Amino acid sequence: MAADTTDIDDIREQARRWLADDPDPASRDELTAVLDGLPSSAPELADRFAGPLTFGTAGLRGPLRAGPNGMNLAVVTQAAAGLVGWLAAQGGTGPLVIGYDARHGSRQFAERTAQVATGAGRPALLLPRPLPTPVLAYAVRQLGAVAGVMVTASHNPPQDNGYKVYLGAELGGELGAGAQIVPPADAGIEAAIRAVGPLTQVPLGRPGEVLGDDLVAAYVERATAVIDPDGPRDLSVAYTPLHGVGAAVLTAAFVRAGFPIPGVVPDQAEPDPEFPTVSFPNPEEPGAVDRLIALADATGADLAIANDPDADRCAVVVREGEDGQGWRMLRGDEVGVLLADHLMRRGVTGLYATTIVSSSLLRAMCAARGLPYDETLTGFKWIVRAGGGSAPLVFGYEEALGYCVAPEHVRDKDGITAALTVAELAAGLKAQGRTLTDRLDELAAEFGVHHTDQLSARVDDLREIADAMARIRAATPTTLLGQPVDSVRDLLPEADVVILRTARARVVIRPSGTEPKLKAYLEVVEPVVDGDVPTARRRAAQAVAAVRGEIATALGL
Repeated sequence: MAADTTDIDDIREQARRWLADDPDPASRDELTAVLDGLPSSAPELADRFAGPLTFGTAGLRGPLRAGPNGMNLAVVTQAAAGLVGWLAAQGGTGPLVIGYDARHGSRQFAERTAQVATGAGRPALLLPRPLPTPVLAYAVRQLGAVAGVMVTASHNPPQDNGYKVYLGAELGGELGAGAQIVPPADAGIEAAIRAVGPLTQVPLGRPGEVLGDDLVAAYVERATAVIDPDGPRDLSVAYTPLHGVGAAVLTAAFVRAGFPIPGVVPDQAEPDPEFPTVSFPNPEEPGAVDRLIALADATGADLAIANDPDADRCAVVVREGEDGQGWRMLRGDEVGVLLADHLMRRGVTGLYATTIVSSSLLRAMCAARGLPYDETLTGFKWIVRAGGGSAPLVFGYEEALGYCVAPEHVRDKDGITAALTVAELAAGLKAQGRTLTDRLDELAAEFGVHHTDQLSARVDDLREIADAMARIRAATPTTLLGQPVDSVRDLLPEADVVILRTARARVVIRPSGTEPKLKAYLEVVEPVVDGDVPTARRRAAQAVAAVRGEIATALGL
């Protein structure tokens, strides 16, 4: 008991020191209420002070709450001061451009970042309103900024927020100009954040310059230049931004490109930080696109599209069944290869890239068509640097619904230009009396069915993930689907990833980088015999289900 009392006293003292330096009265009141609740509130207080949010390659992300282990004005002030100090130490010149979404706290965090920058003598440029992440990534390149900050938690739950950092060409280099940071920049910024002294001594300057809508118009103009100006435009689209910030920009892009105005799910059209109509604001989650499908049915839409809340991801839902009355969300791998194939057919040459957890179909397509290919670790910070400059990147995708169809426009995933390019492809196929699923069948007939799926386990204790990864390394399966595992790759220490391959199957096992989940990415390649794609798809689906069971057993799930 004495030890417990000592622990509580120590955390109470940490909290009191934090309160003395916290610049936000609301956060101080919140933390004071937790302190007043001791000793029953001890577990919550300990969690808030378990350690600071770590600045990694995705920046910061965490729950909105007072204390160092949360997103709040004090943590953002410290992060901004560390970032601005690091930029100065690297000799970086030029302004810091800052964007934000419509989540709780986003605008306040963006404005504080601008004040910290100007207080240090660096110009700060704020986007004019809550806007998609791709607009910020575009602005970093367009405005010649030294760096960019995007305040967003993407598709995380409503109680979260986050802080992404992009570098401009001066510090990011040619491949990283307008891209998210990678090591060693993340470690350098983290060290600079930890070196920040009392927040009361961080100088705050003017609010910064609020940019005009001409920047957004320039983004839209460049986005529409991604597609053929003379292609078919007869396409009815149902759309949802999932209570995020994508609707206005996507609609403007579709109109400028000559497409009919998409129908937007009415009660999801406006930004709402509570995300009231979905249990989890991620289009991949069960039920997230139910209202979108209902709208598509009611309006007779040809296609349904969803962005995640910050509009850097794009989900595509297509009609299926003989009567065309059913709907199916395409997997990220399916959209990825459709977009890649479309660009190849348009004559776009250069490097095509994806990640180690994505389908191997893109590799097969590039090999057959004589195009350079590369695969990277997960995350667009790696995809946009694929090939190390050996060939210009022209397309990259990851299976988690992220697509980069125009790296010179936005060097990151971009759900707006992806949606435009999908619409271009769908409209062209419609003019021929065909659909996206017809094109997928043609690719399957040519390259075989590449069926992908996931085994995903959410945990309450992160030790469960470490135990499962240790288990698979200690007792790696020697067979899958009755075939020998002929290749085992362990990417430690570079990444906590294990890859297993047989003649027809591949499994990639890794912890999630953004959620308390263990993921196994499964793929089976099934040849198509005598053009019978449906039978090959059924066989592949059965095989993947069998692999799922084998891997779940091996992981102890």
